[in-house]
Amino acid sequence: MSEHCEQRHFRMAERLVEKTRAHGGLAPVDIERFWSEQDIAIRDPWSRSCPQVPLGVMMSSECVFAELGVQENWHRLYHDDEYRVSLNRRYNDLALGIVGRRLLPEQIPDSSLRWPEVKGLHDIFEARNVWHNESYWLQQSARNVDELKALLDRVERRLENLRGFLLPAGWDEEKKRLLALGAQPPLYRGQRGPVTFATSIYGPENLVFLILDQPELAARFRDLILKAILERARVLDEEAGHSPQTAPRGFYWCDDNSALLNAEMYEFFGYPILKGVFDVYAPGPDDMRGQHSDSDMGHLLPVLGKLNLTTVNFGPKLTVSEIRRHLPRAVIHGQLAPFTFSRHEEVNIVAEFLRDYEMARDKRGLVFATAGSINNGSRLAGMRLIMAAIQIYGRY
Repeated sequence: MSEHCEQRHFRMAERLVEKTRAHGGLAPVDIERFWSEQDIAIRDPWSRSCPQVPLGVMMSSECVFAELGVQENWHRLYHDDEYRVSLNRRYNDLALGIVGRRLLPEQIPDSSLRWPEVKGLHDIFEARNVWHNESYWLQQSARNVDELKALLDRVERRLENLRGFLLPAGWDEEKKRLLALGAQPPLYRGQRGPVTFATSIYGPENLVFLILDQPELAARFRDLILKAILERARVLDEEAGHSPQTAPRGFYWCDDNSALLNAEMYEFFGYPILKGVFDVYAPGPDDMRGQHSDSDMGHLLPVLGKLNLTTVNFGPKLTVSEIRRHLPRAVIHGQLAPFTFSRHEEVNIVAEFLRDYEMARDKRGLVFATAGSINNGSRLAGMRLIMAAIQIYGRY
């Protein structure tokens, strides 16, 4: 984008921010009209009848602390349902007045309808999921070639009876009870991406050197990840009563660490796993084939382009035009830099919207959202500012 365009966007953004400050810090929006048109726009971001750019910034429970002025307590937020819902309700009271909708869940999950925990892919590969530094982290389960070979031997044996490994004691009885109550069994349609998963299991540097120095072992590691994913999905499909013909379509990956590999290495290690899963669970042209990677993904776009992705959320250094060049059928959720939003940089928030809108205006297919997570510090006033930018500048 030219410097002239950037300057024009900046001036337009400044004018809207000036109006916002003149209105006591809340951007001028026709709330009822915005949500009426948003409901139409979000149904199909490609549609020629789409009235405006769909909004993808719907906030998250992680935003409650800064908005409410509450001391951060991440462990309690993720593990105490009553605590989280109480904060969500207070937050929603503010949201209703600022953006016109209650945004966060307010119901405490019914524990009597909760399915027993099923082991995950990381359990198959013997990685412990440990709470550390305000989040969960997978711990390495192999640290050298010999340990990796032994781990893969054990994984192969585990896959011979994966149902018995995945499902907890008493599953059949609980399944019968829960199905009678109308609770649907869990399915498996999303996964930490193959590179991020493999670096968690074996370490980032280890994986890079494995691919370079021992490609046969790396291929065995890759193929077992794919086999384990497909087998776990098959087991859970059968528990839910689905056949291969009736199983729901679509699969979504979160693979931030994929950017660690160059294109050749990614095509060798990551691409075959995505393709293998998509071939089974998203073979149709309109099936959801999605990837989130909030890192610098530009060098991998030509490879990902061969997967015919239909929805993406990539890092903020990529532009809408660059993504569209390689992924012409993907709905782009972005490209607002998360820290632009969480630092409430008002002029930059609007300018980044104008940049993305101009790149997407002719072909559409943009849902304006953060290019990555919505972080604590992101404000409802910032969301309303985006709504105003869409309503004033982002109409089709």
